[in-house]
Amino acid sequence: MGMILKLVNAENTIEVGVFTGYSLLLTALTIPDDGKVCINIYRRTYDEIGLPIIKKAGVEHKIDFIEAPALPVLDKLLEDPEKVGRFDFGFVDADKGNYWNYHERLANLVKVGGVIIYDNTLWEGFVALPEEYFSEEERITRKDMIE
Repeated sequence: MGMILKLVNAENTIEVGVFTGYSLLLTALTIPDDGKVCINIYRRTYDEIGLPIIKKAGVEHKIDFIEAPALPVLDKLLEDPEKVGRFDFGFVDADKGNYWNYHERLANLVKVGGVIIYDNTLWEGFVALPEEYFSEEERITRKDMIE
């Protein structure tokens, strides 16, 4: 991820889902001093595990932690014309059922030529399994997510 951040010269980044803050630390260490945005529904794990390390690394000033459900925050960002296409990089590691909803919003927030990365997309190889592997209900759900 650090290499991708460097390849796209990422300055403005957005992360949806933080958990302990590992990827957030990597991003903050890689980007210039202008700051970034991160969104997580709660910050307890981040505060207990990630924040002390982020402070020790001296990059806390690059993080704007927004403690809230991500979809309303992303919708609010989209209401501001200055935020549309402003971000160079997006990273999503949140509730997997909303990945498509996050993608719809991030596709407008991340500039053309920017990069969006989704954690666990190859999780347990499900992406490569034949359709017959899934039940009819799962196939309908997957089809709805794609459409």
